[in-house]
Amino acid sequence: MAQQHAPIYKEQGKTYHPDTCNPLIEAVNNGELELAALGRATYPGERIPDQVLPGLQSLGYWDATHQQQWGLPWHRNEGIELSFLETGSMPFSVDGKEVNLTPGALAITRPWQPHRLGRPNIGIGRLHWIIIDVGVRQPHQEWKWPDWLIIMPDDLAELTAFLRENEQPVWEATGEIENCFRQIGKTIREYKSPSRLAVYANELLLHLLDLFRQQKATRTRSLTDARRSVDLFLDSLEASIQEPWTLESMAECCGLGVTRFVHYCRQITNSTPQHYLNRLRLEAAADMLKSEAGKSIVDIALNCGFSTSQYFATAFRKQFDCTPRQFRSA
Repeated sequence: MAQQHAPIYKEQGKTYHPDTCNPLIEAVNNGELELAALGRATYPGERIPDQVLPGLQSLGYWDATHQQQWGLPWHRNEGIELSFLETGSMPFSVDGKEVNLTPGALAITRPWQPHRLGRPNIGIGRLHWIIIDVGVRQPHQEWKWPDWLIIMPDDLAELTAFLRENEQPVWEATGEIENCFRQIGKTIREYKSPSRLAVYANELLLHLLDLFRQQKATRTRSLTDARRSVDLFLDSLEASIQEPWTLESMAECCGLGVTRFVHYCRQITNSTPQHYLNRLRLEAAADMLKSEAGKSIVDIALNCGFSTSQYFATAFRKQFDCTPRQFRSA
């Protein structure tokens, strides 16, 4: 049975756990494509024992030889994900930007980056991936790689800096990187050897470091600021205004203490977190009052995160200098 993990983000009124890949699992069960994978928690494939390669969340490949009728919707992962397209083509979106992966493309996504595969369906092709949990959910948090990595500390620190401070999503994989993914797939199919998987995963990360060095990948320190974690949270807050947010839960979602969270929120919005959230809720309510004439004012208030219609009416009058009913009929 899949182990239940804590949620990693909230969006559109729902609490999300790590990606379940349910559309992929269903397609495999229906015989629509080949899958060779190992996974933990909700990830697909044969189970990885708890004591084996801790932090290795998922790895494997799928092979689709005909057009599919499914895709992987927007999701985030429990770690750093490297995806390599060996053959075919694949619509890939990250941070709201869409590209079409072609053979040899290497896509990199961090835990805080929403991404999806498909438009809405995936294409024909063989896609490899590996997901390693590095103990973070926000850009500013310090990465903690698994102990089975044997990369020397200086090299691992440099690789981590590249991955944290450069968010270019797609690269052209080298032949060495391609070979590592192929060997990982072969190991899953034939050997079932954790030692081999550890060797190829270490080799893959070293070749990734070589790629960054060869390409002279730029590094931007501001991508790892705590302020950016707050910025990303505030950008997504409009989609989850109905959540029962408290100051503490907002700060926790950003991986920060309350004092630092309030400080950065004031810098970004020129208001307190509570006032900013209230403004978003009132603006959403105003839009709904005009666009959803059949919905009651009480339902609009509750849908926008207000605990009572009385408090909503008071806050609305203060913001718009009229009652919700007057605003709707104007």
